[in-house]
Amino acid sequence: MTRHRTLFLTERSPRHQRNSLAAAPPELDVVIMRLPARDELWPQLAAAEFLISERAGVIDAAMLQAAPPLRLIVRLGSLAYDIDLAAAGARGVAVTTWPVRGTIAVAEHCVLQMLALARRLLEANAVAMAAEDWGEARRTDENIFAYNWSGQQDLGGLWRRTVGILGFGEVGAELAQRLRGWDCRVIYHRRRRLPPDGEAALGISYAAADGVLEESDFVVNLLPYTPKTEHALGAAQFARMKEGAFLVSCGSGSVIDEAALAEALRVGHLAGAALDTYEWEPLRPDNPLRRLALDDPTRDILLTPHIAAGAPPHGVIPSRAEDYVPILQFLRGEPLRYRVV
Repeated sequence: MTRHRTLFLTERSPRHQRNSLAAAPPELDVVIMRLPARDELWPQLAAAEFLISERAGVIDAAMLQAAPPLRLIVRLGSLAYDIDLAAAGARGVAVTTWPVRGTIAVAEHCVLQMLALARRLLEANAVAMAAEDWGEARRTDENIFAYNWSGQQDLGGLWRRTVGILGFGEVGAELAQRLRGWDCRVIYHRRRRLPPDGEAALGISYAAADGVLEESDFVVNLLPYTPKTEHALGAAQFARMKEGAFLVSCGSGSVIDEAALAEALRVGHLAGAALDTYEWEPLRPDNPLRRLALDDPTRDILLTPHIAAGAPPHGVIPSRAEDYVPILQFLRGEPLRYRVV
């Protein structure tokens, strides 16, 4: 059986690299490199038929020139701004993006968090469970109904709200695409601004970090952990947020000063918060957000146990095999679903 040389460029850890290698189909001879220097990259490019890029930097004309056998570039995720598409087209190299299941799941979870906060879902559920407290019930028909029988207040939504994303990567891109249906204004901040065509394709605008905090109805934390981002969202940052704004977090738990967030919620400056990650996991009993939510269940605080990326059905082992699907489609002569060149 012919094995096709496949170069897999990634920024991810050795553990993730081992998972990717273990999932590779037998048709492919896969070499994984983690953010290699250019001089290390050239010998591998010279033999590569297929190139997979996972958040691994720019693929430029020089790299394409160094890879005469190259037939297809697969960009894991939904963004292709870091590939020289014109050079690929001129060389006759196909380019496709390939959305990542776990990334999409996290973006969906962010939407769930925002809607749950805006609609005060926990409070609404408690109202429904205590229905006997709201008087005699009548059977409903077209003329008889009891809209909002508990008199809940401040039930909002996402439509035309401003959503600010801190730490804009693949999850941020998926989230921005999903917010289009709500006609949201999406602003973002990251260390390296996207090129204009990348912003235009996603319908987003760049802002300074303070601007994201000050202008957003929902601030979404997707920041990774580094020594520089530890407790990067603390009392000073929460004070900058709009009064009545919401904080949503699926980034690193240690980015958030949880005691400062609990205080911003306790005094009412922030209307609510939804977190899926925490400084200590599993949650400690003395976590200040947990204590605040238990002390007053009507507070708009939604805490989930680090499940945003989803989980496969019971008994199914997660696999990175999906990363290679576009290459197998290409080898079989099938259309590439997310092809951009």
